[in-house]
Amino acid sequence: MRLPDWLKTPNRSGLHDTKHLLRRHGLSTVCEDARCPNRSECFSKPTATFLILGPHCTRNCGFCSVMSGAPVAVNAHEPEQVAAAAAEMNLQYIVITSVTRDDLPDGGAAQFAKTIMAVRKHLPKARVEVLIPDFNGNINALAIVLDAGPDVFGHNVETIERLYSAVRQQADYRQSLSVLRAAKELSPALSVKSGFMLGLGETIDEVMKVLTDLRESGCDFLTIGQYLRPTKKNLPVVKYILPKTFDELKETALAMGFRYVAAGPLVRSSMNAEEMFHKAHGSHGHRF
Repeated sequence: MRLPDWLKTPNRSGLHDTKHLLRRHGLSTVCEDARCPNRSECFSKPTATFLILGPHCTRNCGFCSVMSGAPVAVNAHEPEQVAAAAAEMNLQYIVITSVTRDDLPDGGAAQFAKTIMAVRKHLPKARVEVLIPDFNGNINALAIVLDAGPDVFGHNVETIERLYSAVRQQADYRQSLSVLRAAKELSPALSVKSGFMLGLGETIDEVMKVLTDLRESGCDFLTIGQYLRPTKKNLPVVKYILPKTFDELKETALAMGFRYVAAGPLVRSSMNAEEMFHKAHGSHGHRF
């Protein structure tokens, strides 16, 4: 299908400077690996969502263009590399995510914790958000990440339950909800965040069910965006959703009790994460 005008993004300056800095530190970003349509805008600020635990995912989700394959050894220097790059970019809000590592007993939780602590050492006033995989529902692994003290804990459900067999073949909708619920129970004061995509064939009733399930699982922050096919190997777009539909869903979600909602065709889970955090918390500065 032809891309609607509202999904077209402009090129911005600063893109290559950020990419060169990241390569110099030996780092990857989910912005690039997942072919995010907003990467030009985010890199020009600059900001980036750091992708840890290697370039290869042990899963093969239908919507995602991150490479799937045999995982590499965990890089012991990676936490310091992320922290050094964040410091050089003078970031005051850092988002850390990863490929899924089902080969690791803790799913990579220890590497998340080490990276959070390294960032805290280099940038003590910065805020840190994590976007984790499901760790196969391992609550002990989840606790390792939470004990490192992120400011925002994120895990995306990505789509409605009916479409999991096509969109997230190796994941489980109920397990993802349980991860969010457990995070809230273990750290009640923590801001819990999730997100999902539209345009994969869901109905409005199914979308409303996701909103209800997320709110009941303790989700505070929510992102809703349009699915865009990153490569021809990925699932096709079933429908381009009108911007007004995203506006209506945002109002509905806020009325349900979500503290902050970002909804729009180009919204992605980590886009404008700093703005979301500060608006939800009524703050504009660093950690104290």
